[in-house]
Amino acid sequence: MVERHGTLSVMYRSSYIECMHDTVHRPPDAQGLFALASEQAGYFTSTQAHEHGYSTQLVGHHVAGGRFQRARRGIYRLRDYPSSPREEVMAAWLAAGKDSAVVSHESALELLGLSDVVPATIHVLIPRDRRWVYPLWGVTVHTTTHALAPEEIVTRQGMRLTAPIRTILDVAESGTAPEQVILAAEQARARGLLVAPQLRQAAQQRDRRVRELIDRALGDVA
Repeated sequence: MVERHGTLSVMYRSSYIECMHDTVHRPPDAQGLFALASEQAGYFTSTQAHEHGYSTQLVGHHVAGGRFQRARRGIYRLRDYPSSPREEVMAAWLAAGKDSAVVSHESALELLGLSDVVPATIHVLIPRDRRWVYPLWGVTVHTTTHALAPEEIVTRQGMRLTAPIRTILDVAESGTAPEQVILAAEQARARGLLVAPQLRQAAQQRDRRVRELIDRALGDVA
């Protein structure tokens, strides 16, 4: 009987210790979150914060204390992280959904360093089945019914954006000033970012106005 009670006592203590271990909360991974934010101009999403051990309450605590800054809905920034050019594009891209959205149109032109265009808004492109995305202040959301091919996407400053050919055709179609479209095509060709036959062929999938504009941009270049 004594041994039986002793065994029960050991089993009870073991279960109690295991329960205690289950209730222990691990500290948030501040270093990991900083490393991630460093790849995103100092920004991170609420989901990324949660993945690094920051609860909604803890994120709110750091916002109230000034360590985190709320940039957009569900988007935060490390207060002390150095500012960088066009970081607001990063915030908008993260808000639109980094796994499916790409920076596009005139915003992509700017990041690619093509033409002299100064975007009046931030442009992002998302799959049409994600039209439910909530309104984003200062952002123009474009949609596409076709998934972008790998060659239509490049990465610049940690962001995914449309590649030169796709970007030039998109801005030509959306109404960017013709002289800026022509300049972008000339600069992209001069820098080896595209070759004329590829741009001409891709333009065949667009309307007549775009095709004619591309023909003007390329002239007699083969």
